[in-house]
Amino acid sequence: MEEASTRDRIISAAEQLFAARGLDGVSLREINRAAGAGSAVAVQYHFDDRAGVVRGVVEKHRSALDTARHAVLDHLEAQATFDLHDMAGALVRPLAMKLADPDGGPQYLQINAELIHRRSDGPDAAHAGSRDSLQRWRALVEPLLDPFAVSLHRRFAAIRFSATELGQRAASAPHTDDRLFVQQLVDLTTSLLATPVSDEVRRLYDERPRRRS
Repeated sequence: MEEASTRDRIISAAEQLFAARGLDGVSLREINRAAGAGSAVAVQYHFDDRAGVVRGVVEKHRSALDTARHAVLDHLEAQATFDLHDMAGALVRPLAMKLADPDGGPQYLQINAELIHRRSDGPDAAHAGSRDSLQRWRALVEPLLDPFAVSLHRRFAAIRFSATELGQRAASAPHTDDRLFVQQLVDLTTSLLATPVSDEVRRLYDERPRRRS
C-alpha cells in the first residue's frame, strides 16, 4: 500500500540521516525530502514529531533483536548452568547481527549508541515488558554479579559499552569480517561484568550518604 510504503521510506531516510548527523542534526523537513514523500507534512502525519520517528526506527529493529536474544537466553536457561561470558555473548551477539543487516542495521547501531548515552537506563527502558529481552538479560545476569556491582549499575555499563563499540564499528564500515571484533567485544564485556569491585570503590560508595548530608 502507498501509505505503508511512505512510512517505510520515511524510516529508511531517517535511519540514514540520523546515523550520519545525529538525532538533533536533522530536521523533519529534511527527512520528508529524503524520503521522497509527496506531502510536505508526511512525517508529521505518520509519526507526529521527531520522537515518533525515532520510535519508528527503534521498533523496526526491536522485534528481530528481541527474538534473537530470547533464543540465546532460552538456550542458556535450558542448560541450567551459564556464566558471565555466556551472558556477555547474549548481550552482544544479537545486536552485532545488525552489522550485516542491509536494511538499516549499521545505521540503527549508530542511533542506538546515541540513545544509550542520552538515557540513564537505556533506550528500551520506556518499552520494558515481559518480552523485553534486555530486561530478561538484566534479571538473569544479576545473580552472577557482586551485589555491589549491581548497585553501581554494572549491567547498564555493559549495555552502554557494547552498544557504543558496535555503533563505532558500524560507523567505520564496511569491514570484510566482523568475527574477531565481535568475539573481542564479548571478552571485553565479560571483563567489565566480572571485574572485582575494589576496596577503594566500596569505601567511597559507603561515604556517599555522609557527603550528601
